[in-house]
Amino acid sequence: MHFEIERGDIRHSRWAPTVAPVELAAGEVLLTLERAALTSNNVSYALSGDMLDYWGFFPTEPAWGRLPVMGFGVVTKSAHPEVAVGGRYFGFFPLADHHVVAARSTAGGFSDAAPWREKHAAAYRNFDLAQPTPHDDALLIFRGLFITSFLLEDFLREHHHFGAEQVVVLSASSKTAIALAHCLRTSSKVNVVGLTSTRNTSFTDSLGEYHQVLSYDQIAALDSRPAVVVDMSGNMQMLAQVYAALGANIKHCASVGATHWDAPRHGVTLPDPRPQFFFAPSQLSKRGKELGREVLNQRITEALDVFVASTDAWLQIQRSVGSAAIGELYGALVRGDTQPNEGNSISFS
Repeated sequence: MHFEIERGDIRHSRWAPTVAPVELAAGEVLLTLERAALTSNNVSYALSGDMLDYWGFFPTEPAWGRLPVMGFGVVTKSAHPEVAVGGRYFGFFPLADHHVVAARSTAGGFSDAAPWREKHAAAYRNFDLAQPTPHDDALLIFRGLFITSFLLEDFLREHHHFGAEQVVVLSASSKTAIALAHCLRTSSKVNVVGLTSTRNTSFTDSLGEYHQVLSYDQIAALDSRPAVVVDMSGNMQMLAQVYAALGANIKHCASVGATHWDAPRHGVTLPDPRPQFFFAPSQLSKRGKELGREVLNQRITEALDVFVASTDAWLQIQRSVGSAAIGELYGALVRGDTQPNEGNSISFS
């Protein structure tokens, strides 16, 4: 079975009955999803499914989209000479109990060579061999979003933070924002200011990743120093308040996510510099060419391990097992009914 989302209204979802094939074509691999992460990041995938072609990863009926998730899968059948049954791989899967891949061998595993996948970045097509570790759930939850945070910090540092002295992050309690704050505090000499809801202010401040945490109703109290703004909320009205508070001190605005996905997006006109969408795979490709993929991957892995270890103090793993529980969790994420200290790991059994 496959979890599918109505492309015109992400609040509507269904389980589509599908069956794993009995026979595979030459070069194909059948994987069973062992476990995956389901977070607000996945809601962002659904929201930008058409713009960034996330719906093109795993095609289905035109009105519906199959939600991509990052997870571990085990090869249960293989018609590829270099991919053995029993191998465990990390990559992007459809949220489904099985997945068939037209495999092409790579140094660390294999990639999806289906014709409709050729246009997608390698990071979205690769399946890397992965041995079990005690931190698998946390790695699932953070690996994908941490790469975005790591690369955004790298991008900002590469551009000397556009002359800014502070980075102001909207939706500061989101996991991508927390990871970004961690990367900024580790590698950049700028003040990191988090903006979040009143109910999440204490939690966000307790993490120790931000130099300052303010609630949204304190936006007017922002320090009027040169700033980079990172918007992970997608809330244009909130962003307009930040622009009003900082004015000409805004040197760059990066648009990354949409945790407030249902906030009105029209009727708000922002002055320059207008928000620029940050697409992590582009920075990944650029830095991979400059540094070499092996060096870059090693840097990301080392930084991720340090960050994941730091989350032991606050991350509470929640496990959802079975299609009913997974569907309920997706609904809660869409409604914003989850806690910032929760990390959700899903499986079918």
